[in-house]
Amino acid sequence: MSVPITSRRGRAALMVAHCAGMVDLVALPIWVGSLIQHHRFDPQQAGGLVTLFLLGAVLSSVVLAPRFHRLPGRWVAVAGFSVAALSFAALMEQDAFAPMAALHGLAGLAAGSALSVTHGTIGRSGQPHRLFALVGMALGVFAVLFLGGASSLVMEQGWQLLFGLFGGLMAFAAVVAWLAFPDVAPTADDVPQDKATAATMPRVVWFGIAGISCMGLVQAMAFSFLERVGHHRGFEPQAITAVLVALGMVNLLPAVLAAVLEKRLPAHRVLMSGPVVQAALVFTVMTATAFAPYAAAAAVFVAVMIFTHTFAFGLLARIDTSGRALAGTPAMLMAGAAVGPILGGTLVKTLGYSAIAFAALGMALVAVACFAQLRGHGLPVAASESASGAAA
Repeated sequence: MSVPITSRRGRAALMVAHCAGMVDLVALPIWVGSLIQHHRFDPQQAGGLVTLFLLGAVLSSVVLAPRFHRLPGRWVAVAGFSVAALSFAALMEQDAFAPMAALHGLAGLAAGSALSVTHGTIGRSGQPHRLFALVGMALGVFAVLFLGGASSLVMEQGWQLLFGLFGGLMAFAAVVAWLAFPDVAPTADDVPQDKATAATMPRVVWFGIAGISCMGLVQAMAFSFLERVGHHRGFEPQAITAVLVALGMVNLLPAVLAAVLEKRLPAHRVLMSGPVVQAALVFTVMTATAFAPYAAAAAVFVAVMIFTHTFAFGLLARIDTSGRALAGTPAMLMAGAAVGPILGGTLVKTLGYSAIAFAALGMALVAVACFAQLRGHGLPVAASESASGAAA
């Protein structure tokens, strides 16, 4: 039976799928920290394993996004989450780098496929900004539950428990997708009559994708070592855990604010500000020698990415109404994020944690330059005409 996107079942399924597919946005510091602490990988190796997961997600998204309208979204989501669940279950039994690397890559390919059709479906809803904010709220709730209830247990017991939790989450998402993942029926607007139009998206969309990728790189690079830098500075483990819990609770707010402020804040201004604020927070986290500034910056760090990306999602949905760009959301987020963990690990291993801070500043400049190209695009007709008149 077809499930509409606007139904409660459909929205609930998209919320669960978003949380499962975006698990790295919540779990990166625990993921990397557990591999370093319990498996004795060095920062570069631990970051490399997570990078393989993210690269798998990027690859699947790049392949599937252009074919979004021809895909049976429900069954891609079911299959993707099922394979990811089996991959994480297999990871619980491994302790050598090579098989763990292969399974990380497979899990990323599978989860990324499911996440791609999830975001493409959200992009085809009547209110993509509002619905993406809703699934972002669900991710915030998940972050509170995971960071508050599981992080300390994972850090005590190691990667087996972490992968068991990941596998359970993916299995749950597969069942929910099978029962309630919404269907997007093709319409006349889905299939452009002109072959050139079908082959390309609006060129300016690529600047938005590049900007989000830069923010994703900074997010992953810094977030992967947020927990480790706290230990390096000599902060108490209980205090660091409290910061992670606070981070999860703060993550409840940005999606709500993004939904409330959708009509009040120009999207291009949010996008221009987001990378700058993100880089300032990274600089504070990675260079602070006192606990208070470290804790304050760390607690709101992820919230900036969620808030900014919600506005970016809504803006790109207005620029490219086909949904193809948004089906590639995992790629735009994780193309940068895939590089983040291994780049961060390499910087820490060779130059120290402060090197991440300076790398974040450089990437912020690139992101701002990309987002500047979106000014004036994706506006309602009246607003667009007003802006054109003001420019004249």
